[in-house]
Amino acid sequence: MTPNAHNGEGTLMSMARAERSDLAAFLETLTPQQWSTPSLCTEWSVKDIVAHMISYEDLDTLGLIMRFAKGRIVRANQVGVDEFAALTPEQLIAFLRDHIQPRGLTAGFGGMIALVDGMIHHQDIRRTLGQPRTVPADRLTRVLGLVPSNPRLGAGRRIRGLRLEATDVDWAHGRGPEVTGPGEALLMAMAGRRAAMDDLCGPGRATLSARLTPASAN
Repeated sequence: MTPNAHNGEGTLMSMARAERSDLAAFLETLTPQQWSTPSLCTEWSVKDIVAHMISYEDLDTLGLIMRFAKGRIVRANQVGVDEFAALTPEQLIAFLRDHIQPRGLTAGFGGMIALVDGMIHHQDIRRTLGQPRTVPADRLTRVLGLVPSNPRLGAGRRIRGLRLEATDVDWAHGRGPEVTGPGEALLMAMAGRRAAMDDLCGPGRATLSARLTPASAN
């Protein structure tokens, strides 16, 4: 590993910790009704989203194998949500605060998984509750740079042949008809969240919108 790679991973991990800290602080302000509100992810409430985010933290290799094996019948992500369903919102927050430093699967790639998933799901919650935030620019631009090539999120096929350009941070990607708007909205559109399209414009907007399906839980 080169020194630059090591420094890059450290930055990802520190950003992941900051994102989790911000999310935990926000969750502490929510009412019981808000916890039960449907999120932008299909069939998941705000509480389910939080359960999903922390459900991989303490799994060892055997636990992961068992989770995915069970997921042949019930999707692996849903298995994790179900395993944490009995926890109260207060217990979920306590678990998250005890895992501000990502562990297990979410610590993969120097914290990249925790950072990318954490930011997207944080916005899944905030958008559905109508409580926007200004994502720190350095954190947002780092995640924007990671998403187009992430095969699990499927962003590549959604934005193929388009140029995305943020209007509030220094980030652009691709060539073709432009889609412009706030970086957070571009991120959420790349992740398949149709709700973000209202914040975007440009000649490529219709193409991108047509490629989006209702957000699946991931």
